[in-house]
Amino acid sequence: MERKSLGKQIKKHLPFYFMMLPAIIYLFINNYMPMPGLVLAFKRYNVRDGIYKSPWVGLENFRYLFTTKDAWIITRNTILYNLAFIILGTACAIGVAVILNDIVSKRRKKVYQTIILLPYMISIVVVAYLVNGFLASDTGFINNCIMEPLGLQPVSFYSETKYWPFILIFINIWKGVGYSCILYLANIGGIDPGYYEAASLDGATRWQKFIRITLPCLKPTIITMTILAIGKMFYSDFGLFYQVPMQSGALFQVTQTIDTYVFYGLMNNGNIGMSAAASFYQSMVGFVLVLATNAIVNKVSKENAMF
Repeated sequence: MERKSLGKQIKKHLPFYFMMLPAIIYLFINNYMPMPGLVLAFKRYNVRDGIYKSPWVGLENFRYLFTTKDAWIITRNTILYNLAFIILGTACAIGVAVILNDIVSKRRKKVYQTIILLPYMISIVVVAYLVNGFLASDTGFINNCIMEPLGLQPVSFYSETKYWPFILIFINIWKGVGYSCILYLANIGGIDPGYYEAASLDGATRWQKFIRITLPCLKPTIITMTILAIGKMFYSDFGLFYQVPMQSGALFQVTQTIDTYVFYGLMNNGNIGMSAAASFYQSMVGFVLVLATNAIVNKVSKENAMF
């Protein structure tokens, strides 16, 4: 009887399995088939011997990554930028979602949501040239249309490190907030309007409604998204840190991350083993961070943990 019931269930959901098939095939090819290549992290790769016959070097590739003088800088930049992206990005996404939800007109809401989402659809290469149009020393909008009319000295943005932490954080939020707010907007739309009506009858202000109703209802989503983001703490948006600063060597102190450092090492030295070691390290640290964060959430608020 159980086999017949299982067969009926499979037959009933067969169309959904076919819909899942392309995504499963893509996931297998993109995420699982390359896994045997992890052995490159422990080998000195050469083309003649191939992946599996190249000589073993143990942890030498990892040692190269962490004994370099730039190890502290690239680790610090990667972690601090990601922390800023998580905290500020989440806050901005929730704020934008709340504002969009308060718009009564459905047509206007769709128009504004499309406008906010547009930056996410723009290639990072295009974004880099847009930023250059604002920041270039000789032809940039800021120097020519703001600093010069005010009688101020032009700013050489691509050689001054102090501006770039703010520039990169702003660009990341501007580009990603439209996409991030969609999930929060959907969650806010699912909150029972009766809660807000009851709060209005009790004389609650808009801020009090946000703190007492909206945020608690968004709590599970915020925790889930934060855990997933923490899992990528040791990764960085390569395009943001490579394309936007225009590969300016003067800015490496604040724009160099693990991903860009590995890329430069791969391009200059052709060290595939070191590149594989860095990716392996990032993946393992991300996995541990997800488990640790979920364990903390599990102890504080078990119902909001992912597993």
